[in-house]
Amino acid sequence: MTRLYNDPSYFTEEARLGLVAANRDKLMAVPGGVVRSTRSEPGAVAVVIGGGGGHYPTFAGLVGQGLAHGAVMGNLFCSPSSQQVYSVAKAADNGGGVLLSFGNYAGDVLHFGEARERLIAEGIPCEIVLVTDDVASAPLEEFDKRRGIAGDLTVFKAASAASEQGLSLEAVVSVAKEANRCTRSFGVAFAGCTLPGAADSLFYVPEGRMAIGLGIHGEPGISEEGIPSADRLAEILVKRLLEEVPEGISINGAHVAPILNGLGTIKYEELFVVYRKVDELLQDAGLVIVDPDVGELVTSLDMAGVSLTLFWLDKDMQALWTAAADAPGYRKGSVKPAEALDPAEVEVVVQEEIPQASEASRTLARGVVNALEVLASTVNEHCEMLGKIDAVAGDGDHGIGMQRGSKAALEAALDALNEGAGAETVLQWAGQRWSDKAGGTSGALWRVILKAIGESLGNDLPLSSRRLAAGVLDARQQVMAFGKATVGDKTMVDVLVPFSEVLSHEAEAGKEVVPCWEVAAVKASESAEATANLLPKIGRARPLAEKSLGTPDAGSVSLSLIIQALIPLLKKCQLS
Repeated sequence: MTRLYNDPSYFTEEARLGLVAANRDKLMAVPGGVVRSTRSEPGAVAVVIGGGGGHYPTFAGLVGQGLAHGAVMGNLFCSPSSQQVYSVAKAADNGGGVLLSFGNYAGDVLHFGEARERLIAEGIPCEIVLVTDDVASAPLEEFDKRRGIAGDLTVFKAASAASEQGLSLEAVVSVAKEANRCTRSFGVAFAGCTLPGAADSLFYVPEGRMAIGLGIHGEPGISEEGIPSADRLAEILVKRLLEEVPEGISINGAHVAPILNGLGTIKYEELFVVYRKVDELLQDAGLVIVDPDVGELVTSLDMAGVSLTLFWLDKDMQALWTAAADAPGYRKGSVKPAEALDPAEVEVVVQEEIPQASEASRTLARGVVNALEVLASTVNEHCEMLGKIDAVAGDGDHGIGMQRGSKAALEAALDALNEGAGAETVLQWAGQRWSDKAGGTSGALWRVILKAIGESLGNDLPLSSRRLAAGVLDARQQVMAFGKATVGDKTMVDVLVPFSEVLSHEAEAGKEVVPCWEVAAVKASESAEATANLLPKIGRARPLAEKSLGTPDAGSVSLSLIIQALIPLLKKCQLS
């Protein structure tokens, strides 16, 4: 378990600040993450990596000369928000464009993709390369659907070394894609990990058993077997990876960089015992081993697990892999010390000013804050239950993520209210802070929901059932467009769509807010329960879809609970 923390909600942020304090010669803190504290070559491509916390030295520990120029740091096991990605990318930009690279997870794809669009709109060339190395997460014919695990390191290292050589953005992207194509990883776990403050592990492996095909966010494995000897484990890992040699590579005499990665609690001595056999097996297969890595490189808090990565190298890729690098969590060779960067030269994204609002909207804004208080209280009350539902086929962090997000949203809403903001601004601030602190897909979608409702309410007018229904309808449309989910995919859309339809129907009939909301809330509850009969088609639960049958979708349940909890508040007319 994770033993040392203060407020669990601030664990990642305090870890970030501590990391920077211990590595000021390499890192500088910026909103949303870290960047190099040393000067990069003007015009160099900025390689910006990122994802959820809990994986050190990935991601922030891989920022430094010869490695990434910046890392975006989301909360534990949750993708960073698009605002955080944008902020770090702006700070890391050297004038040669930005490469965003990260593991292939739904929330990361959403947030980094949105940040990319924003950067391009501002005239900053930006491209994305996903890491898809985990052979257990999808078959080879669905290579682009695989998730990224310890192969993050090979892609980040190759792309960063290409940038150091002065290659163009197009060339660096090509290198990163080829590195990903030539990387395969496979892992096992013996025990799950525990988030700071959580009473239980995200998942359990039966005593004496080994989960095969784990993810780095606590996702359960795809099968189990008894714990083997160290040599037998090496055989399992090597055999699976040699079954899938990248196209165009002849195994006999091929050069390969092995990475034996510990996920949190496996000791280095244990890893070396396993690697001894890995090395023997790879050489017996006719491979030439180049610059292997053994240690903790992409972790999962305190998970007991091991993964093996094989990075297949040609002459050019080998030069990139062996190039010197100096980051807090990864060093190779010797780099020439770079000049320290003046913090004043780094572009920092700041909060926008609060627009004017009418007295009616400021009154409504107070009601919005009351609603967010109810929302946060509801999430707190059901946090453990939501996590257990999510853990059936996912990573079990939905409850904690919702808790972090709703708490941060309420704090931001109060800040905006105290500055005289209207309803729209309060909801925009709340949504952005929710996304920043919770991260993940749900963080992004709740930002979209609050922003859409806020835009419908505006900063000038009091509440009306039609404008509230229009805001929920717009939220529904934006959530579906942003998250690419449709009804039947077992997501919150399965509640949001029918709730919106009924709310709009009742509002168009001329009913007031409370009766509209009550009728629509009944439909929301029914729809949430019905998701138990669905199989997930997108997101982290997709690889283990069958396990979720009979259990409702956590996002649908949380949305339904919130909708129901707001009825008493609406009846008190505190929003009118």
